[in-house]
Amino acid sequence: MGEVLEAGGWGLLAGSALLVGAVLGYAAPIPHRVTASVMAFGAGVLLSAVSFELVAEAYERAGMLPVAVGTVGGATAYTAGNVVLARRGARHRKRSGHVRGQPSEAQQAGSGLALALGALLDGVPESAVIGVGLAQGGAVSTVTVAAVFISNVPEGLSSSAGMRRAGRGKGHVFGLWGSIAAASTLSAVFGYAVVGGLSATVVAVVTAVAAGAVLAMVADTMIPEAFEEAHLAIGLILVAGFLVSFALSRM
Repeated sequence: MGEVLEAGGWGLLAGSALLVGAVLGYAAPIPHRVTASVMAFGAGVLLSAVSFELVAEAYERAGMLPVAVGTVGGATAYTAGNVVLARRGARHRKRSGHVRGQPSEAQQAGSGLALALGALLDGVPESAVIGVGLAQGGAVSTVTVAAVFISNVPEGLSSSAGMRRAGRGKGHVFGLWGSIAAASTLSAVFGYAVVGGLSATVVAVVTAVAAGAVLAMVADTMIPEAFEEAHLAIGLILVAGFLVSFALSRM
């Protein structure tokens, strides 16, 4: 029971970064270039964590075939869900700008629910891996938790800034991110209690599925926001995030 609570606690910690970002994005008029830069850093962090933690770990457990099947499956499932939600107003859920910002409820009915489901789609795979890692290794991967936390701050920041510009109130914004933080907790518990006890091959596939979903999410939602207000340093900032995460994985 203690380890289940520990898994939930780590998931909650990682998910709570969304609330931190939401407060910053909703309360303060942060310039678009700053938001884009922070998002680029977070994208680099996640890319590194997926490469050196999730995919590499899955490969060591079960080899190339389960990794390939899981990664493609995760990316496909994420993309399919994202296509459905995009048609309902959640296409630009991490955008903070005016040019391609989020629609208001008046502009597209049901977009509020679509945004909530989109945030859930983005957050669940990351947190599930935290619980799986704890079950398999007996200790949580601090790199994975740090990567998810660091990347969640700009996600919450950019998306909440866009929600504010679309006319959504504080109750909607903070209620949404609070719910996603709670879902992250449950997802980490599920990863520990259910997936973590399965065979090495199944765990490898599930880990790869999460990795594929995260990669698709980074490409489809984070990197576009990072380059929305592109400046010459964006690529360098992304590389900095990548290296920070890589350094953490080797400490």
